[in-house]
Amino acid sequence: MKAKTVDSSRTTITELMIPSFANFGGKVHGGILLSLMDKVAYAVATRHSGAYCVTVSVDGVEFRQPVEVGELLSLNASLNFVGNSSMIVGIRIESLNPKTGVAKHTNTSYFTMVAKDDKGKPMKVPKLILQSNEDIRRFWEGIKLRKLRRQIHDLTFKEVKDLSFDAMAKEIETERCIINKMV
Repeated sequence: MKAKTVDSSRTTITELMIPSFANFGGKVHGGILLSLMDKVAYAVATRHSGAYCVTVSVDGVEFRQPVEVGELLSLNASLNFVGNSSMIVGIRIESLNPKTGVAKHTNTSYFTMVAKDDKGKPMKVPKLILQSNEDIRRFWEGIKLRKLRRQIHDLTFKEVKDLSFDAMAKEIETERCIINKMV
């Protein structure tokens, strides 16, 4: 399996934000943005792996500024990290108001994708060739993100599983919550 560069799968999707994408506040709905992010992450992961890919994790979705109807939204995505079958795709979204020419950074996110074989099992993907300091920095961040996600999983699920109901209730109350007695 031949290794590939970050540039070989880098993808940009640009789409016009139309009125049907608006939420009750008149801005583009976050769910629309997430759907577009999933689409561009799939494109990057599939181009790198040459296989069908699925989303297994969405990390660090950051909504920095609202997106307006009528703006051109560009989703810039590249492979930040490659494991055995998993890939972390970094996504930066920028919107452009075509009338004023004002561009703004609206969103950042990281999608973890896994390549699947014809039987639906995870499959090995090509290694990633790092050609720049930016490629190296993003790969290192991908390593850290993966470790952090594992730590969060362990704290959230394994630690809680071992706590008694009374211990959970006590910890919740220390976090300035009021628990009503259940009947």
